[in-house]
Amino acid sequence: MSSFLRPAVPGPHDPMATAGAPAPVMATATATATLGRIPAQYRPISSHLAIAPPVSVVIPAMNEAKNLPHVFGTLPEWIHEVVLVDGNSTDDTVDVARGLWPGVKVVKQAGKGKGDALISGFAACTGDIIVMVDADGSADGQEIVSYVSALVGGADFAKGSRFANGGGTDDMTPIRKLGNRVLCGIVNAKFGARYTDLCYGYNAFWRHCLDSITLDCTGFEIETLMNIRVVKAGLRVQEVPSHEYLRIHGMSNLRAVRDGLRVLKVILREKGVRRGSRRGPVPGLNSLRGEVS
Repeated sequence: MSSFLRPAVPGPHDPMATAGAPAPVMATATATATLGRIPAQYRPISSHLAIAPPVSVVIPAMNEAKNLPHVFGTLPEWIHEVVLVDGNSTDDTVDVARGLWPGVKVVKQAGKGKGDALISGFAACTGDIIVMVDADGSADGQEIVSYVSALVGGADFAKGSRFANGGGTDDMTPIRKLGNRVLCGIVNAKFGARYTDLCYGYNAFWRHCLDSITLDCTGFEIETLMNIRVVKAGLRVQEVPSHEYLRIHGMSNLRAVRDGLRVLKVILREKGVRRGSRRGPVPGLNSLRGEVS
């Protein structure tokens, strides 16, 4: 996977040092090693790598208090903000989140469903890059650097894939694998995509992508909707190998047949929508759909 790398401090012959040139989005820290620190405009990822774009992580959660210590424990310290969308939890999800990440931004979800939660979370983000992470412990937050690398390397949308070379899953039944494969094949055939995975919620994208797509569904099918509309909008998509782990605590709200039919309905509906006819800001970006605290 490619990365866009430049010296952290532009030299006298570096074209990035010219007046009016845009700041590099990723930089090596070697040039500043003698200074003992990385310039303030960069966020350290390692002793040799830093990133400029602020990264927001959106975590929709409902009664996930037991899983949050693991989820937050895998998140890189260099991310800009964590946005937790609380789906009216009856446990201490919010209190646990605040204890684990004191600066967490909590959005009280006004509606219901994962799609509604993500839309509310996106509206509350202030970072240039947005990452979607589930709260059940199935996603490894350390993979975020791979998603960010794909984005700063030129992609608009970094799509996680459990079936790309290097990916995997511990949490899919044979029927779900078959359904995902069939639905993925339909999307590829109908929209000219080249996806290896369709129904997976670990994705990342530049915030500007929200100006090219409209998100208007409330359930698990929002992931499929996003995958289709970024292709229809002509955005550059790069798959990122990802490993899905078993949920740690609790039961999933996903129902293979019910949600599979909802995904199929979205696919059939989108086939009849002309490219670009749905473009517009995400509902709620100008007025948050949830209460932020």
